[in-house]
Amino acid sequence: MSNAALAGIQRQIMWNRLIAVVEEQAQTMIRTAFSTTVREAGDLSAGIFDLQGRMLAQAVTGTPGHVNSMMEAVGHFLAKFPTESMNPGDHYITNDPWMGTGHLHDLTVVTPAFRRGAIVGLFANTAHVIDVGGLGMGPEGRSVFEEGIYIPIVKCFDRGVPNETFFDFIRWGSRLPVELEGDVYSLCACNDAGAKRLVAMMDEFNMDSIDPLAEFIFDSSLRATLTEIAKLPGGTYSSEISSDGYEQTVTLKAAMTVLPDAIEVDYAGTSGLSQRGINVPAAYTRAYACFGIKVVVAPEIPNNWASLLPFRMKIPEGCILNAPRPYPVAVRHVVGQLLPDLMMGCLHQAVPDRVTAEGSSCLWNPPLRGGGAVSGQGTPNKPVIGDFEVTTFNSGGTGARISRDGLDATAFPSGVRTMPVEATENIAPVVFWRKELRPDSGGAGRQRGGFGQIMEIAAKGDLEYAVNAIFDRVGHPPKGRDGGGEGAAGVVRLVSGQTLRTKGFQVIPDGERLLLELPGGGGLGDPATRDPHAVARDVRDSLVSPENAATLYKVSVEPDGGLDAAATELLRSQSHAL
Repeated sequence: MSNAALAGIQRQIMWNRLIAVVEEQAQTMIRTAFSTTVREAGDLSAGIFDLQGRMLAQAVTGTPGHVNSMMEAVGHFLAKFPTESMNPGDHYITNDPWMGTGHLHDLTVVTPAFRRGAIVGLFANTAHVIDVGGLGMGPEGRSVFEEGIYIPIVKCFDRGVPNETFFDFIRWGSRLPVELEGDVYSLCACNDAGAKRLVAMMDEFNMDSIDPLAEFIFDSSLRATLTEIAKLPGGTYSSEISSDGYEQTVTLKAAMTVLPDAIEVDYAGTSGLSQRGINVPAAYTRAYACFGIKVVVAPEIPNNWASLLPFRMKIPEGCILNAPRPYPVAVRHVVGQLLPDLMMGCLHQAVPDRVTAEGSSCLWNPPLRGGGAVSGQGTPNKPVIGDFEVTTFNSGGTGARISRDGLDATAFPSGVRTMPVEATENIAPVVFWRKELRPDSGGAGRQRGGFGQIMEIAAKGDLEYAVNAIFDRVGHPPKGRDGGGEGAAGVVRLVSGQTLRTKGFQVIPDGERLLLELPGGGGLGDPATRDPHAVARDVRDSLVSPENAATLYKVSVEPDGGLDAAATELLRSQSHAL
């Protein structure tokens, strides 16, 4: 074997080792985080960057909205604090939505890594924290200044010494000062772990710099991505998708042009800005749009600066996907997480055999609040629960896949984990009376959509509390593709039957419970071509009703759950005759 071939193998080993370094970086955050959003749901990102601020590798753990936005963020840090000004033990932080990941609840920390007195790389991470003051996690703000503490790019640690002025500000600006301070320490520890492992790796491989490895990673990733783009049929493909919005329906439009060496997306025609916090900063738009393209076009190529370089965005000023400062952006995800479905709507016209049906897409993560801030001081006849602020992450069903059904109650595109109810009940006085799959919510198809879920939530003792609703896919359920049916629309109401608004702060009265029915994913292909045995299985599992089996799938299921083959054949023959 030639020396060049051996060098190539060694570089590939080093690349894989780098993935392990950043994965340990992310796992350190999960093990040390205070917020349940991080340690239970994994709403975070972690990565390593060269001294030009280009991302070499990201942890497997993490969300696309964080990872791909964070990739842009490091350049903003370097513009304020050049590498020559950095010292060992320094940690820099911001939650600026336009320099970070799109809203104030995400903290981004950047840390230099030093070896033998010289800076050799940068580590960055992002995490979603529970509370940063202001109105809390919700859409009610009319400007970003109402939404919480605004942290510019500053040092939170200087040569290993905590910046107590910074920590004083965040302690006094949050409803959860211990958790917020603890999360900042966790983020810094996470980067320290990555830096330590990087130095050990460089010592092992006798590396004086990561620059040669970076160039190998970037060159390999770019060439591989361009190869995949070249396989696509050229042309311009258009699509649109609707969100429930806040004041009115929001329409997202995209025209995707496939060039020999790039993919360009133009969002002309997309709805304008909202007066409430559903607006999306441009970096978050690019983050999820690039992810939606990449999972179809080049899913096997590692995610880094070079592999995303050929994906270009034209986002008009004044549209909801390009919110300027200081527009409110607290729940930018309810619009931004629809972007992968929008990208797939375009790509379905070019490569239909690679694209899923639409899914519930937007997380259903209701921020819950109780205590004096909701109920006042109470009366002798009306007890008040202790003050609390908590968020729980949940998801509806994903869209059907080409050869498989959609995933049930699974977060896509965000990739965060569903939080166990026990974890939430352990830190706040709330009770989850129901959490179960929602029957008949998956869109019918040859491959059906994933099922949503039903959740029934109350404060302990069924006392008054509040929800800051940030839900979508209620007025505009996920669409199927190629003849597949829509997923079930979401429902937000009280157990007594009263319908609630899908967005905004609302009080759940004494004796009432919040009932959430999460959307299901869209189906793919003609439902009458679905395997009858798969339909019968879903009926036996109480996930599809016998009526829907007969009406939508043309499958007759006997009372004992067995397949009535003769009746099914008759139903399907009648369907084909029509």
